[in-house]
Amino acid sequence: MNTPASDLSVGLGAARVFGLLAVAFMLGIGQLFFKIAAERLVIGRGWSAFAWSLVGWPMISVLLLYAVATVLWVYLLHGLALSRAYPFIALVFVFVPLLSWIAFRDALDLRYVVGLALMMAGLYLIAAPR
Repeated sequence: MNTPASDLSVGLGAARVFGLLAVAFMLGIGQLFFKIAAERLVIGRGWSAFAWSLVGWPMISVLLLYAVATVLWVYLLHGLALSRAYPFIALVFVFVPLLSWIAFRDALDLRYVVGLALMMAGLYLIAAPR
């Protein structure tokens, strides 16, 4: 069923917002798995050792997680304007620093936090019902 362009600008609805948040969160968790995979890389012992170091639970996990996120993303885009959905991906810029602070004790300064808050305000302006 095709959705008329005029219907694509209606409110997102709680279920869609939750789904969009879930996609952004899965992408954020995926970045943690990429970091863990990067820390396990074998460098300087040849291509074979490098390639085999990529085959571990972090890389397999992130590939599966990104596959689920992609399927959910495509499902959510059905009948929803990309211009309304895509800004939610900006939440990855919020989730990743927070998750890396929790998991890896990465530092977050006040300037960074203020920038994230401004991004969240912009997302609200885009996503709020019209």
